[in-house]
Amino acid sequence: MKNFTKFVGMGLCALGLGIAAQPASADVVSDIVKRGELRVAVQTQGPPVSYVDTNGNRTGFAVELVQMMADDIGVKLKLLDYDWKGLIPAVVSGKADFLAADMTPKATRALVLNFTDPYMYSRNVIYSKKSKSFVNWQDACIEGVSVAVVQGSSNVGVLKAKCPAATIKEFAGGGPAVAQAVSADRADAGINDEASAKGYMIEYPEFKILGGAPDRGPLSFATRPAETHLLEWLNNYIMLIKADGRMDKLKDYWMFGTDWKTDKMPVPKG
Repeated sequence: MKNFTKFVGMGLCALGLGIAAQPASADVVSDIVKRGELRVAVQTQGPPVSYVDTNGNRTGFAVELVQMMADDIGVKLKLLDYDWKGLIPAVVSGKADFLAADMTPKATRALVLNFTDPYMYSRNVIYSKKSKSFVNWQDACIEGVSVAVVQGSSNVGVLKAKCPAATIKEFAGGGPAVAQAVSADRADAGINDEASAKGYMIEYPEFKILGGAPDRGPLSFATRPAETHLLEWLNNYIMLIKADGRMDKLKDYWMFGTDWKTDKMPVPKG
């Protein structure tokens, strides 16, 4: 057992998912109510899940959802911005109560986090410039083709599994950095969730989404393993807003539509 524990600890450190810094808390839900503030880790730039709009306001699917949470329980919302690699450490260290992102609950991540029930399932698609001869996603997965991906994201594993012949190029800065790399010809194609990719089709009219999808997966929020009350509260909240229609309204606007790309103001509430 000692050897197993040592092995798991070494593995987590190798993944950059340190476990020593996890703080003790009797009940983070009680802490949130007492302090009057909900602290949530979100992506610095990850439209349409979290980004800064043309008015300089942070908005997006996850931002609107957690603001709804804070309003419903009567506390202030504090958003903590991190690049993708910083989200998990922010939660593990206790800086954030939980993370709200388009994160897939992979097996390695579940070693250090508790994931909520999926709030939706999303396809990951590959896109390129229209000038490329690619038609289906498999066309971009051949030797001599480079595919851009968000650094440290689960899509790195998708590419390694589904596009082993292609050259994988990781970029820090979220989905926008990947799109910029494709636009500047620093990569032949890019991979992202379908909602984000549809937004890039508006920003970059020279882009096209290739046919099919190499991957489809669940998207969840995540807490520290000890915070079982918070996890159950989040699951309960997701269930409630699915039942009253607010979840569908958010998903229709942010995840399935493209109006958010051209609207100056965040999605109307109510």
